[in-house]
Amino acid sequence: MPTASVCVFCGSRTGARPAYQAAAKDLGHALAAGGWQLVYGAGDVGLMGAVARAAQAAGGETFGVIPVHLLQAEAGKHDLTSFVVTETMHERKKVMFMNSHAIVVLPGGAGSLDEFFEVLTWRQLGLHGKPIFLLNTEGYWDPLIALIDHVIAEGFADDSLHGFIQVIDSVQELSKALRAALS
Repeated sequence: MPTASVCVFCGSRTGARPAYQAAAKDLGHALAAGGWQLVYGAGDVGLMGAVARAAQAAGGETFGVIPVHLLQAEAGKHDLTSFVVTETMHERKKVMFMNSHAIVVLPGGAGSLDEFFEVLTWRQLGLHGKPIFLLNTEGYWDPLIALIDHVIAEGFADDSLHGFIQVIDSVQELSKALRAALS
C-alpha cells in the first residue's frame, strides 16, 4: 500500500522535446521507488501514458481518472490499480485532487494549465495546503513563472502566491522535495 499519492497533471501529447517524455518516465519510476501512488488522468497517450507506464513497470500503484467523453480520445488505460470514469472534466479534477497528497505539473497544454490554476487558486483561497510542484523541464514553465511574477507586480495577487508553488528543474530534485513534503 502506498504511503501517499501524488497527482500528476501533464500533457496528452509528448511535446516537441524528447526531454519532456524522458522526465515523465523518470517521474513514473521515482514515484514507484518512493512508494507513492500515481494519480493521473488515466490516459495512455502523451506524457500521461509515459508516466503511467513507467510507474507500472517499476511496480508502482496507479490511480487513473477519466471522463467518459475522453475514453476514446485519450485511449483510457484500463490496466491501472484503480480506474475511475467520471461524467465531466471538473469531476475528474476533483477526484484526482481529493485522492492525492501533493500535486506535480509536468509540461502540458491548456488542460494542464487549467488544472494547475485551479489547484493554485484553491490553495490561495485556503481550501487546501497540499504542495504544488512545477517540474520545469528545460525551462518549459519559465513563461508561466514570468506571468505569475507579472500578476503579482501588477497588484492582482500578493507575493505570497510564490510560496504556494515550488519550481523544480529535475526529477531527482523533485523526488527529494516530495520525500520532504510527504513524510
